[in-house]
Amino acid sequence: MENFLQQLKALSSAEDFLQYFGVPFDQHVVNVSRLHILKRFFQYIRQENLLVQTNEVGLYTLYREQLVKAYADFVTSTPAQEKVFKVFQDTNGRQHVTLDSLKASMPQRAVA
Repeated sequence: MENFLQQLKALSSAEDFLQYFGVPFDQHVVNVSRLHILKRFFQYIRQENLLVQTNEVGLYTLYREQLVKAYADFVTSTPAQEKVFKVFQDTNGRQHVTLDSLKASMPQRAVA
């Protein structure tokens, strides 16, 4: 079990996780949705309560299933549709910025 967890800790990118678990992937999908895929993957792990599993082979298999599921979510959908991150949940994927707020955020120019 400790070996499996150590190997997971060494992974840093979506590609690392997909390769480690042997999940075939389209690089374009990963380029667009890498953080969303990983966040959804960890959400699925928490939902399934997989953190309490003790069998290393069984754990690998269950984690792989959740990663396949998370990746598949973004093959057929977009990050804005899946709403994994709070910004998409709050604004339906759109950010509303008024012209006045943009002007107020600009540094004042000195008139010569």
